[in-house]
Amino acid sequence: MLKLRKSTTPSEPLIIVMAAVRMGDRLLVLGADAPKVLAQLALKPGLTGRTCMVDDDEARVQRAVSLAESEGGLVEPQTVSVTSLPYEAGSFDIAVVNHLLPRLDTGRRGQCLAEAARVLRGGGRCVVIQPGRRNGIAGLLGSGSSMAASEVEALLTAAGFRAVHTLADRQGLLFVEGARST
Repeated sequence: MLKLRKSTTPSEPLIIVMAAVRMGDRLLVLGADAPKVLAQLALKPGLTGRTCMVDDDEARVQRAVSLAESEGGLVEPQTVSVTSLPYEAGSFDIAVVNHLLPRLDTGRRGQCLAEAARVLRGGGRCVVIQPGRRNGIAGLLGSGSSMAASEVEALLTAAGFRAVHTLADRQGLLFVEGARST
């Protein structure tokens, strides 16, 4: 008898699967610390959607946009503070916080997430991607600058997001999401 086995490997990169970005989405990426994340995400909305990226450091912005464009992604970059976004309320379907929170001081973390909530449409989602647990020797030596999932969940909740939960802690990445109230 032939047995069919369900594949456990997603056909898309983990970042795309966890962020659940779809063609036509209006996507905002906050932080350019991990250019590969932006490059993978920027491909998904396509010509019918929009991908904007914000960071407060011009060199990081240029590195990330250069990689995204070399991969075929379309990105509208802005070099501005992540705590004062230049977009109208309700402009985006999804906001991805890309390895940004650990480098911000405590007060700015909450401001950043509050701004993400402001620019999301009702029911829009915010996905925080940052370094997660590491296995093997890297895990024993420490994970560098990262935050616990519970800390990220608390920040999202304080910023007004609902249904906040950890999606995954896999492949050295932590994914936490929350939905904006309608």
